[in-house]
Amino acid sequence: MLASNSLVIEQNLEFFHSTNIPVFLDSVEHRVVKNRENVTFFNLSSIPQKFARDCSISLFRGYTVTSVTLQLTFHMGFSQVALFGCDHHFVTDGPANKTFNAGETDPNHFHPKYFADGVKWDLPDLLGSEHHYDLADKMSSHFGRRIYNCTEGGNLEIFERKALAHFLSM
Repeated sequence: MLASNSLVIEQNLEFFHSTNIPVFLDSVEHRVVKNRENVTFFNLSSIPQKFARDCSISLFRGYTVTSVTLQLTFHMGFSQVALFGCDHHFVTDGPANKTFNAGETDPNHFHPKYFADGVKWDLPDLLGSEHHYDLADKMSSHFGRRIYNCTEGGNLEIFERKALAHFLSM
């Protein structure tokens, strides 16, 4: 589990304090999340337009948790990564990165209660995300690694598409 957005971390503190699965969180949140064996904190840099291959010092937000995840998977040495459920489409409209109060249901994510019932979340910056996805794809390709979009449908066309069943059988 990875979270880089302070609103997501704040609104899910109970989960982060009770889970035993590996958790990766923005180091700014070390003051609110208990430091435990399964929790790893990372440092986010404010320098834009970068892709960190070595995340031991810092990595870059890249407008989306997926960008942070791709940097960590590169750092961890994964040679092939599958994105699953990343449709890159949002119904809710408004200025990028604006904090928004969710409605009763969430039309933007894989589950109608993902961001729902009035929780706060930040509207996406799709162009900024695409730029960082492109950086991740180019960096991975340069080092002989691959990122595949295994999502059925959706609007994310930066990564090569591959059926999830085909990816899992490789």
